[in-house]
Amino acid sequence: MPDVVFRTKDVTKVYDTGEVKVYALAGVDLELYAGELAVLLGPSGSGKSTLLNILGGLDHVTEGRVWFRDMELTNLRDRALTRYRRDHVGFVFQFYNLVPSLTARENVQLVTDVSPNPMPAAEALELVGLGHRMDHFPAELSGGEQQRVAIARAIAKRPEILLCDEPTGALDSATGIQVLEALRDINDRFGTTTVVITHNAEIRNMAHRVLYFQDGRIVRSVENEARLAPHEIAW
Repeated sequence: MPDVVFRTKDVTKVYDTGEVKVYALAGVDLELYAGELAVLLGPSGSGKSTLLNILGGLDHVTEGRVWFRDMELTNLRDRALTRYRRDHVGFVFQFYNLVPSLTARENVQLVTDVSPNPMPAAEALELVGLGHRMDHFPAELSGGEQQRVAIARAIAKRPEILLCDEPTGALDSATGIQVLEALRDINDRFGTTTVVITHNAEIRNMAHRVLYFQDGRIVRSVENEARLAPHEIAW
């Protein structure tokens, strides 16, 4: 049996504006497996980012249940969720969220200084091909390099899960491919369960599995029999 990392049951997320209720998620049942690279596809507003935030402990469900391995996340208080994020989850977002006044190495050290079992910041930057740029400031780095610093920061605490929301959304094709190569390398090398949200449907070809979202639900799940390397993807 596959090793299940995440499991959700009938997860619903409702935003109540007072006049109308908006269902961001409308009953999601999902299992994600150890070592899997999953791509989430669907139009804006279909629930992808909401689900990612719930899995990452950044948001709460309205109804339903969520487990990380044997730990139920659903009713954890904020302090316990903070510990869960710190110990188990790495995040990569569309915008790099680097501190401009810190070097690449120092940006990564923001995470390693508070993590229980981190890798050295320099090692994390070497893994994403930036060993020669670790003492540069964000303004001295290209967009793709800044995103790879963000990936290094996410993986430096050795997370079991890497959650990526539009990691190539602000990048051109060449730099986007470099970022995807870094993500796939981390997934292959460490078996880090990796979830990638994207609007670029071609990126689905590098995944083990593709989950299609529509109107707050997963409407289709497709496993790739053969996977493409990032440089083989038609951008």
